[in-house]
Amino acid sequence: MNNEAMISVFGSFVGDEEITNVTTCMKSQWMGFGRQVDDFEQKYQRKFHLPTFAMVDSGSNALFMAVTLLDLPPRSEIIVPSFTWVSCAQAVILAGHIPVFCDVDLHTMNVRANDIQTHITDKTAAVMVVHYAGLAVDMDPILALGYPVIEDAAHAVDSTYHGQPCGSIGDVGIFSYDAVKNLTVGEGGGITARDPIRIERAKVMRYCGIGKSGFDAAINTTGGKARWWEYNIKEPFIKMLPTNIAANIGLAQLERIDALQLRRKEIWQIYQRELNHIPGLIIPPDASEGDRHSYFTYCIRVPQRDELAHYLLDHRIYTTLRYHPLHLNPLYGQTNVRLSNCETLNEDALSIPIHPRMSDEDLDRVISSIKRFYL
Repeated sequence: MNNEAMISVFGSFVGDEEITNVTTCMKSQWMGFGRQVDDFEQKYQRKFHLPTFAMVDSGSNALFMAVTLLDLPPRSEIIVPSFTWVSCAQAVILAGHIPVFCDVDLHTMNVRANDIQTHITDKTAAVMVVHYAGLAVDMDPILALGYPVIEDAAHAVDSTYHGQPCGSIGDVGIFSYDAVKNLTVGEGGGITARDPIRIERAKVMRYCGIGKSGFDAAINTTGGKARWWEYNIKEPFIKMLPTNIAANIGLAQLERIDALQLRRKEIWQIYQRELNHIPGLIIPPDASEGDRHSYFTYCIRVPQRDELAHYLLDHRIYTTLRYHPLHLNPLYGQTNVRLSNCETLNEDALSIPIHPRMSDEDLDRVISSIKRFYL
């Protein structure tokens, strides 16, 4: 039996600073939404040069909010790449609309304008793009289609397209800070928009459509408010408030994000060099000149993909496929649609370990195991 420790496929890194911040927060007895959320929002917005920013409790909820903020006619069609996480489709449905799945590029695994055009109808009202693995989508041709664009930048916290931060290029963009993302708060998300009015609205929506708590109303109203516990609900919406605990973790992560990204980049570059000459193995593309990659996942394409995955698992290396194409799921009623590239990826793509907790020994183990399987 192999007693080596399992190498995880995804992961983040937290240290003493995050633990200290959380402990301080808990000792303060203010663990819910509070001033640290404001602090995180301001520092995150400055760090990544975003036009606006609001924190919420998850990336999936950020997607739902992003779709809602567009105020589309009921039962509108929103074109979504099939090769993505289920939250993209769920957000569309929960907002009262219809996801229409499209194909992606076989090389970049990103959606392209011509993939979208094939599915445009008179019911099309918006487009969702996903910066897969942290590689920027070619946005200009998609923007030229003339539809509102929702950017899923869950993989792309530090990615740029032509010098512009991913997430800030379309009408609304979202980020994810779950336990395995490049920047983690345990569970959390963020949303940005070109129009600041949308983010002002988002900050009201995330608190059940109220906006300000009774405490804020009591201490921040000039002259005091006689009945600060009374409030006017602006619109019905579910609660998506982030916590001070999450924000405190995020503040520590912001201090170390450059180092975390550097380690991801080192691993990526070693993979690019070491795996490039294995017969039949296709490595993922680097970012185009002038763009920046976030290196969230390293997805190879290989013959005998399933056999390789089981071989690596036997050698205590966990791999997976991100993602099972959504159009193949019966829930969405589109299993009769043929999206050839997504279906090819479903058979030969494999995400292998890349995260900042990987040691050099871990990296060597992954590479040598893949080489032993194929060479």
